[in-house]
Amino acid sequence: MTATPSREDCAARDRRDPLARFRDAFVLPDGVIYLDGNSLGALPASAAARIHEAVTRDWGQGLIRSWNAAGWIDLPAKLGAKIAPLIGAAPDEVIVADSTSVNLFKLLVAALRLRPERRVILMEARDFPTNLYIGQGVAALMGDGYTCRIVPGEEIDAALDKSVAVLALTHVNFKTGAVHDMARLTQHAHEVGALTIWDLCHTVGAMPVDLTGARADFALGCTYKYLNGGPGAPAFVYVPKHMQATFHQPLTGWMGHADPFSFVDDYAPAAGIKRALSGTPGVLSMVALDAALDVWADVDLGVLRNKSVALGDLFIALVEARCAGHGFALASPRDGTRRGSQVSFQHAQGYAIMQALIARGVIGDFRAPDIVRFGFAPLYTRYVDVWQAAEVLFDIMETRAWDTPQFKARAAVT
Repeated sequence: MTATPSREDCAARDRRDPLARFRDAFVLPDGVIYLDGNSLGALPASAAARIHEAVTRDWGQGLIRSWNAAGWIDLPAKLGAKIAPLIGAAPDEVIVADSTSVNLFKLLVAALRLRPERRVILMEARDFPTNLYIGQGVAALMGDGYTCRIVPGEEIDAALDKSVAVLALTHVNFKTGAVHDMARLTQHAHEVGALTIWDLCHTVGAMPVDLTGARADFALGCTYKYLNGGPGAPAFVYVPKHMQATFHQPLTGWMGHADPFSFVDDYAPAAGIKRALSGTPGVLSMVALDAALDVWADVDLGVLRNKSVALGDLFIALVEARCAGHGFALASPRDGTRRGSQVSFQHAQGYAIMQALIARGVIGDFRAPDIVRFGFAPLYTRYVDVWQAAEVLFDIMETRAWDTPQFKARAAVT
């Protein structure tokens, strides 16, 4: 039997880690091991000062002049261009706007309009609920004959037929971390005449992705997880250049107009990716995201992915060795190449166990009905953090520290 790594082994790996220098770019509280960057990324060290400057100087002194002078009006396109290389896109194919749910609504309606003879949205069961809800809502809004067909992941290929207008999938599953083969599924969709929409919320900033190489039709994602844009940070939309002229989204707000400040009565879509915009951008959130994205200019995504897989492999080995017999079942793929940057275990007492971990300074999260989820943000998660988290989990299980009313009381956010 292979011995599990010691704390000293993990510390040595941290000393050799080519990404170790990025840890100082984030604010990480003392005494906390943060393994929830797949839900909310850590605060970039530069963000607070940038927001303060935007509030006190640009808003406080510049007032409305800052739309021009501080470049507020350009932020959606500027931030999209920064995200583009992280997802295998060109700078003028990505724009930052609205939320994931709103952007999915836009893309689904636009895709259905491009396939007017078809009536089916195909989605995966156990996807993030907001995606399924939006898909169901769009089908109901479009009227008679439209349906949102939701099937288990293993049935997607069989369900892809000539009735499907659009296949809308999350690349990395939010509960298990399982990764879809984007290129293969996109090719299959195209073979039957369907379009694809890829949700990259648990992908971007955690692993490389090549939308161009996969020939994806549309994509979207959030920026508050691995990109560290902050709570409620805006989402992004990807529309490749060859699709932009025929992309007609339903939320035809003034920022998506060809000439927003002409104030004419009739809508005319902007050229290119700007037609994906709707309302006025949330400047302060975008300023925070701008600071967060600066960190990524010097990140090697291949190195990032290698560390992500290694952190996950290490955690699985440690938990299965130290917590054997305590009722944990691996819910994530064991093969790191098929897993995003998280590891999930099932446990009947998952909620209480996670609350006990959080009380001990190890922050992950819980997803109903029985998933304890641990996210590894390679820019700031260390190997020793993973080792220590497994030790704390072992102690909580050995002592049954989780088995108290305090840890079983459900909070509004889990």
